[in-house]
Amino acid sequence: MTTVNIARPSGESTDAVDTFVREFLEELRFGQGVELGGATPNDRYLALGRTVRQYLMTRWMDTLSTQLQRGSKAVVYLSAEYLLGRQLDNALLAADLRGTADEALRRLGLSLDDLRDHEVEPGLGNGGLGRLAACFLDSLATMRIPAVGYGIRYEYGIFRQTFVDGWQVEQPDSWLQTGSPWEFPHPEMAVEVGFGGSVQSSPDENGRECRRWVPASYVQGVPYNYMVPGYRSDAVNTLRLWRARATQAFDLQIFNSGDYVTAVRAQDEAETISKVLYPEDSTPQGKELRLRQQYFFVACSIRDLIDHVLPPGFDLRDLPDRAVFQLNDTHPVIAIPELMRILVDERGLDFETAWDVTRRCFNYTCHTLLPEALEVWPVALMERLLPRHMQLVFEINSRFLAELREAFPGDEPRVHAMSIIQEHPERAVRMAYLATVGSTRVNGVAELHSQLLRDKVLHDFSAYWPDKFTNVTNGVTPRRFIRLANPALAALVSGRIGQGWVNELDRLRELEAFADDEDFLAELGAVKRANKERLAALLRERDGLSLDPAAMFDVMVKRLHEYKRQLLKVLHIVTLYERIKSDPTADVVPRAFVFGAKAAPGYRAAKAIIGLVNAVGRTINADPDVAGRLQVAFPANYNVTLAETIIPAADLSEQISLAGKEASGTGNMKLALNGALTIGTLDGANIEIRDLVGEDNFVRFGLTEQEVESCRAAGYAPHSVYESDAGLKRVVDLIASGAFADGHADVFWPVVESLLGEDQYLVLADYRSYVDAQDRVDAAYRNPVAWQRMALYNIARSGFFSSDRAIRDYLDRIWHVDPVDVLPSDGNGGFRANVGP
Repeated sequence: MTTVNIARPSGESTDAVDTFVREFLEELRFGQGVELGGATPNDRYLALGRTVRQYLMTRWMDTLSTQLQRGSKAVVYLSAEYLLGRQLDNALLAADLRGTADEALRRLGLSLDDLRDHEVEPGLGNGGLGRLAACFLDSLATMRIPAVGYGIRYEYGIFRQTFVDGWQVEQPDSWLQTGSPWEFPHPEMAVEVGFGGSVQSSPDENGRECRRWVPASYVQGVPYNYMVPGYRSDAVNTLRLWRARATQAFDLQIFNSGDYVTAVRAQDEAETISKVLYPEDSTPQGKELRLRQQYFFVACSIRDLIDHVLPPGFDLRDLPDRAVFQLNDTHPVIAIPELMRILVDERGLDFETAWDVTRRCFNYTCHTLLPEALEVWPVALMERLLPRHMQLVFEINSRFLAELREAFPGDEPRVHAMSIIQEHPERAVRMAYLATVGSTRVNGVAELHSQLLRDKVLHDFSAYWPDKFTNVTNGVTPRRFIRLANPALAALVSGRIGQGWVNELDRLRELEAFADDEDFLAELGAVKRANKERLAALLRERDGLSLDPAAMFDVMVKRLHEYKRQLLKVLHIVTLYERIKSDPTADVVPRAFVFGAKAAPGYRAAKAIIGLVNAVGRTINADPDVAGRLQVAFPANYNVTLAETIIPAADLSEQISLAGKEASGTGNMKLALNGALTIGTLDGANIEIRDLVGEDNFVRFGLTEQEVESCRAAGYAPHSVYESDAGLKRVVDLIASGAFADGHADVFWPVVESLLGEDQYLVLADYRSYVDAQDRVDAAYRNPVAWQRMALYNIARSGFFSSDRAIRDYLDRIWHVDPVDVLPSDGNGGFRANVGP
């Protein structure tokens, strides 16, 4: 039997700790059905999570009650991805419970850190898009903005990455296997969603033709609610994720006949919709499943808003005054014809009125400059799966094209170029065009990205609607990515300028007063060293990797894509390796290269680059000639949790995408805020980082976006670049020889061939500039005081990159939603009598 020692805690209220101990033990007994002595680590974690969430639930109920009774206008954020990270730490921070929980568990002979490590983060996103969505929800709650996020509760999130002989292998991400204490299922609020079928026409009482969709099949969407607590804010907003379920689980008669597989087929087919994040879509079946996913979650979300959020009898003509829908990339764009279907077919609005309402409700954030990332859906698939929506898209397009012909008489090339329906190579719906036509505002996510959207990607639309386009540069939440991820830095900053910076990140500017304070710079260096030691310890225990904290930690963590140019980083590593092998006395600053990246399962070129990184790492890490000078670490399964340890440890931030390809980036912001110097091209938000921190504190290299275009126009010949640069040639030849593949030259020949052939992302063109810039990095790193001063300026001048600022920009430029002070309730759905309006 475990004895509970109720002794006076140090630094925490006795009553608060006693209460927490009691509530935790009650959760074990009544929630998990176990006593402390017989509880598993998972029992303890689940009980801890449920105990902590109790401290937020009253605020959550009060937030919902206040917003509903006030009739507040709300932000409705539609996103296919949410990379939330672990929830326990954020909940403890929001509830100001860390000290209380730590002391309470210590009395019970338990460790808060051990239970924190037991949490499995929900991998409900692929990268920056999902991480940005999570940051925005955090800021909306912190700023007391009425908001609800909608998405999909994927049973298996982004795959769990493992390496076999250095090559990526995907395994299911079973994040729900041991349960989650942070979700609240509401099966009684399930929504029905239809697919397929036909459209019937009949006249109404005025003789107007009315159309009604008769789906061939239905699935149910079951909502799971998550709390989104604000930091030092009374508000707790809601993230609602949808799980697909069959309307009829199985056919009992078929089951009793012995055909068990057929009996549950409907259930299996329905649940497939929310089974996996981003199913491989290289097959027709995969494409159909993706479209099903997208329609499923937006249909559930709009129906939920109308039926459960708006008051009964609400006139949907007034919807723009109550809700603003933000489309996070093209995945939710099918919501536009879905709202039109409801307004026209179910509520009887004429097309013009419904279209006016719809356009005033929606806004669209474009997150890409890559043509292949701008989704198109085959018309044949749309007609089969969503026949009424396809009719509405045709009608929207027909009216839009008539409008264009009136504005540009005789200019049919322009009309065809702007059509929502593309005709070649197959007839398809251009979802980015539908989003642009159907939205009030379209925004990019960095100054350069927004300019390129206007000038290139959506040029004809921006010329037609110049006032529709705007920019909102991305941001990240300082709560998770400094306050939680880097507590030592947070404590150092708070000790000098107070704690208010966590909600007012521009206050980091006050740190500039210490730029010449060598004692402060030494403390900053000590924080970085401790974070490097923390990362080294984690990777030693988790992956068996051994990093020297005395080395420069050169970090490149991001999704693996050719345009992000992890391959250029590999060429630099091999360059340093070849230097040392050719001249053992070469003066090279010791470096530990840390990668983190996943490649899409069907992206062969990206997976080959992962294989090359690991092969180079294996060779270097085993070579005594470079021991203590070069190391390569590529820990598997990079996610938010791992990022929270890697990012604070970084000395150098690699942001080396080809100029004109990266929309914004958010990893670049997190790394700068944590005191890493950026080496980067003038791409995405790198430009704004450079402008803010100063050219002396940013290492620039490479072609500009305009120079990239000029290079291609002049007939870029990568093989000529290779032949003309002896150092580059030695590096490429070393890879081509099989030196990193046990002499098997064919293993990485496709990578070499891509470089010497097309070199689509101009890796060779930027190679010499990059290597020279890295030599400048070496020179700067040799002066610790100067390096820490540059790190300080990166921290102090990056306050602009708070997601709070990004949300303020959305509020001012796009949403026009006001904050709402949360009023305490009486517990019965009304406000307490002594609380004013």
